[in-house]
This record gives sequence, C-alpha cells and structure tokens, in this order.
Amino acid sequence: MPRKRKLLAQLSALQSNSSFPPFDALENLNAMPDGNSSPKSSKYFAIEKKNSSQLEADFFNQPCISLAKSFLGQILVRKLPDGRELWGRIVETEAYLGGEDEASHSKGGKQTQRNAAMFMKPGTLYVYQIYGIYFCVNVSSQGEGAAVLLRSLEPLQGLDAMRELRSASRKGPTKLLKDWQLCNGPSKLCQAFGIDKAFDQRDLTQDAAIWMAPGHDLPGEQDVVATTRIGVGNRGEWAQKPLRFYLRGNKFVSVVDKKTEREMAAMGHFSCS
Repeated sequence: MPRKRKLLAQLSALQSNSSFPPFDALENLNAMPDGNSSPKSSKYFAIEKKNSSQLEADFFNQPCISLAKSFLGQILVRKLPDGRELWGRIVETEAYLGGEDEASHSKGGKQTQRNAAMFMKPGTLYVYQIYGIYFCVNVSSQGEGAAVLLRSLEPLQGLDAMRELRSASRKGPTKLLKDWQLCNGPSKLCQAFGIDKAFDQRDLTQDAAIWMAPGHDLPGEQDVVATTRIGVGNRGEWAQKPLRFYLRGNKFVSVVDKKTEREMAAMGHFSCS
C-alpha cells in the first residue's frame, strides 16, 4: 500500500476511537518521505496555525462606547492572498448603539439580511456599501445591534500595497497618495486594506485574512477626543451625541474638531497645543 494511503488508513482508525483528530498522525502526514518535517505543498495536508499575537474574544465583548474607545491604538492586520501583511493603527472610531440610536442601521431593533452581523457575537465584521460603490467596516460589540465603525487608520506596514489597492479602486489618472491620505476615512481604509462585502460576518478572532493585534503605548483618556459623528446631521438629538472618538494630534484622523478640543482643554482634560 502506498505510504500516503497507509497513513490515511491509520488516521481513520485512530479517529474512530476519538472525537478529536490525532495531532501526531496529522504531523506524520505533513512530513516528507525522508523524515523532514517541512510541510508538503498540498493544501489538503496544511495545518493552519493561529496567530498568537491577536486580540481574543474577551476583548470585543464589551459595551459599544467602551469598545470604540478601546480600539484606539490597536492594530488592524490584513493578510493579502499573496502573503503580504498590511498593518494599520486605529486612530478614529464611531459607536452605533443599536435599537435606540437613530443613526444606527439597527435602529428600532430591526434586523435585516444587510445588518445581520450587527446582531452577531462581539468581534463580528459588519461590512456595508454606500453610494453603491464604497465599503465601510464595523465591528459588533455587546448590545443588541450595536457596532463600532472603524473610521481611520495610521498606516504602519505594507504602504506600497495600500497605494496599489487605493489606485486600483480610483478612476482615471491618479496622483501618488501621501501616507496620511491612505486610510483617513472609512471607505479609504477599506480600499487600502482590500475589504469588501466578502468580509461581512467574518469573525476577527478566527479569520486568517483579517484580525486585530494589541497595540503598544495605548492612549490614555487625556489623549482621546469625544465629539459628534460624521454624516448623521439629520438624526435629531443623536446627531449631537459625542460618539466619535479619535486620537488628539494624530494627523491620520479624517476630521479634526478644533472647537471640541478647545473646550476640552478649557476644562482641563488636556493642555492646548
């Protein structure tokens, strides 16, 4: 019996006596005929190793406003099909609180095929399209229908690939984008990271193509500006609620609210720059 068929037969016999696949048998299948442990190229015998440096489910399982603030300083990682990794530090977010929030896609607690991800477990991606062209990415939190919009990133790694992706999504001749222009807006960051509707309902704690890694030197409360959200001006009192959060002084933020920053400085939240 050929070696591979023999090993598969052994694996089948072992599995019949256990509810879990025997790891040693799988490793034997991955080994080369000469005993070398280098994996075969066949996709059928590849063992996917989980990224050890990533935020786990417990991190995402917190109230929406808390999660929106906690995202600041964390790292969004996107692994492209060719193996390149794109890294971006989250510098701006918006909280959408679910049923009572008139600006939320889940206002009134209404669940549809489009917004289903907002009602899934914390850490689930909700990707939707605006103007029939651009995508925005959100992450579900605690709370029925609550999610956090990722508004802006500070590019850290893979900037050339980000430029390629941004250029491919723009029509006509394009100028070379500066670093701060790559991800300074919700649709821009989706373009730069190659995020489209195919990422809707994916789990950030389990997906091999996109996840979050813990950031270093996370901001304190004095570094965070809380102000009104963008593009919700027709939502009554909800248009005035301070549910957008960004890192003060960070040039990669999409829209700076100088008035709010001055008011916060006057109240002693941080020194005026």
